[in-house]
Amino acid sequence: RSYSGPETEGQLLNSFVQYFGDSLGRKVKRMPLIEETVLPGDPLLTLPVVIIGNGPSGICLSYLLSGYRPYLSPEAIHPNPVLHTKLEEARHLSIVDQDLEYLSEGLEGRSSNPVAVLFDTLLHPDADFGYDYPPVLHWKLEQHNYIPHMVLGKGPPGGAWHSMEGSMRTISFGDWMELPGLTFKEWAASKRRNIKSDRVMPEEIACYYKHYVKVMGLQKNFRDNVYITSVSRLYRGKDDEDRSQLNENISMQHLEMEDGQKSLIKRNWEVRGYQRATDGSHVPFCLFAENVALATGTFDSPGRLQVEGEDFPFVLHSMSDFGAAISKGKLRGKADPVLIVGAGLTAADAVLCAYNNNIPVIHVFRRRVTDTSLIFKQLPKKLYPEYHKVYHMMCTQSHTVDSNLRSAYTSFPEHNVLSFKPEMKCVLQSASGLKKILKFSVALVLIGSHPNLFFLKDQGHSIGHHSNQPITCKGNPIEIDPYTYECTKEANLFALGPLVGDNFVRFLKGGALGIARCLAIRQKKKHELIESGDGGGDGVP
Repeated sequence: RSYSGPETEGQLLNSFVQYFGDSLGRKVKRMPLIEETVLPGDPLLTLPVVIIGNGPSGICLSYLLSGYRPYLSPEAIHPNPVLHTKLEEARHLSIVDQDLEYLSEGLEGRSSNPVAVLFDTLLHPDADFGYDYPPVLHWKLEQHNYIPHMVLGKGPPGGAWHSMEGSMRTISFGDWMELPGLTFKEWAASKRRNIKSDRVMPEEIACYYKHYVKVMGLQKNFRDNVYITSVSRLYRGKDDEDRSQLNENISMQHLEMEDGQKSLIKRNWEVRGYQRATDGSHVPFCLFAENVALATGTFDSPGRLQVEGEDFPFVLHSMSDFGAAISKGKLRGKADPVLIVGAGLTAADAVLCAYNNNIPVIHVFRRRVTDTSLIFKQLPKKLYPEYHKVYHMMCTQSHTVDSNLRSAYTSFPEHNVLSFKPEMKCVLQSASGLKKILKFSVALVLIGSHPNLFFLKDQGHSIGHHSNQPITCKGNPIEIDPYTYECTKEANLFALGPLVGDNFVRFLKGGALGIARCLAIRQKKKHELIESGDGGGDGVP
């Protein structure tokens, strides 16, 4: 293959291979990169872990895999006496080396994943009760616990936080957005940033995550501008596996073929993609990994109404596109209102954005304003006054027969969008079946987003709680073991964060803890087998 950019196969990621050559215990002579014509059987580098996604989930997992270990602080007393007694029983051990199921038993919190609740209460004790207790943990860097890994992301560390609308504040407090070992306030003070509110701007959070990777010494594990095109299993005949018995014992499964063919063995993962070079060219690569961790979040694919006309250019699906239209003056002087569809916080952000720019709004959503599942019902008024302002308008400025659509804001509760028309009109239908046609200047559909796992077999539909359905954060998260975060339907594939239902940064850190413990146990077993002379796997596919 002739690469179009100045970076060749031998240059791309070369520093990474040099670094990991010693870590993997052998001299690496080739890149973890191959051309399409190279056969998978060639002796290329196989990493213990590849993490896909460099947002807070991927960053936190890298932190733990890099050897950072949490211990109970000498002076700490957890407000939960039962949990504190358990922690005291093994004070000399890091939390990673303890029984997470035992520690998390009986704990309750705002995550359905028990380890997420455990780690959150250790980092933010009784936070849901309004207390601001300090963490009961302190951190140590233990180099011998380092597990070689690579974190692949499309942009700089921080993931989707770099592309979020910068004028809105986070729903969580800044302290709840922070990662282990560096408080958000410490970072803000070091940057001489005056944080005026407990809630902060997404831009500040993105900068914090990027700085975190650097100050914690994790950047050697991160590769930016990387786009994954496929993640798949490699298979090989059983007869060829004698010299790789060790790897077989640890990280593979036997598959009996129904048609009578010889038994095949699931080998390591093959991760393919390309890295965008500085000149815009694409440099393809292929990595092999014993384990893959999915940390992609759910911001890849905006939710769609799946109605006629939704692909018209005046129908937008992101706040960034809406903000760009406003900044470019495309909506200035428009007589017709903006049509906003959705009843979540992003839709509320859009309403506020339009309202603050003197742009009239038609707000359409399916639920009743009294629906207890509306997010506004869960937010204290004192902490989130702007969102309650939107909710108040939703309740008090709804459409009636005599209402004036020329007002600054009009809501249409219990309405569905049936179609968009080319003349910038929208057909709505009420709960009673009545239809109405409205004229608008631009439409903004903000009904959530979904992960894009196109690089997995069947787009990952087979690994959710409901097989053969798309993965979604709420309705169909990836099915995992609750303590190891390993996919129950695919060995050596892990998932954390929004992919398993943990939308808040507070709780995704538990996924990193569960995965780190699982991999540490397996690495220890692997080393014990090697030292005992029971196997001598080559570690390559």
